[in-house]
Amino acid sequence: MKMGLITKFTLALCFIGLTLAHVSLARVAQPGNNDRQAFLDGHNKARAEVGVCPLIWNVSLASYAQAYANKRIPDCNMVESDPNGPLGECLAEGYDDLSAADAVKAWVAEKPYYDHSSNKCVGGECGHYTQVVWRDTKYLGCARAKCKNGWMFVTCNYFPSGNYFGEKPY
Repeated sequence: MKMGLITKFTLALCFIGLTLAHVSLARVAQPGNNDRQAFLDGHNKARAEVGVCPLIWNVSLASYAQAYANKRIPDCNMVESDPNGPLGECLAEGYDDLSAADAVKAWVAEKPYYDHSSNKCVGGECGHYTQVVWRDTKYLGCARAKCKNGWMFVTCNYFPSGNYFGEKPY
C-alpha cells in the first residue's frame, strides 16, 4: 500500500510532535537528582551523627513540596503549608540560588541551640534541627522554587512528622 507524500509528512510531524512532548514532560516530571541527593545527604549525615536511621526519599512528599513551593513563587512568604497537617515541614529562603545542601546546612546549624539532656531549645531556635533528626521520621520529600522577587524558596516535608512536645528527637 502506497502512502501519499502528504500522509507521510503528516505522520512524520505527529511523530516529532509526540517525541518532543514526551521529552518536555520527562523534564518537568523528573525531580532534580542532584537536589534530591543533596537533600538526602545533608539530612542523613546529621541523622548519622546522632545514631538515627537514614531517611528515604518519597516521591509523593516531594510532589507535595513542589506544589507548595510553586504556590510561594508570587510572594516567597515563609508560611507553613498546613500547620495542623500530618506532615513535618522545614522551610528556608535565601538569595538567588539557595541550594538544597545550603538549606539543610542552615537547619542543621541550629544543633548548638538544642540541649539533649534537658530537651530544650535555647531561644526556641532548634525546631528545624530536631525535625531533621527526629528518630521516628522515615520519609523525606523536598523542593525548591525561584520566587518572583529573585529569592529561592525551599521546603522539605517529613513523614511521620516530628517535634512532639515533651519527646526527645533521638
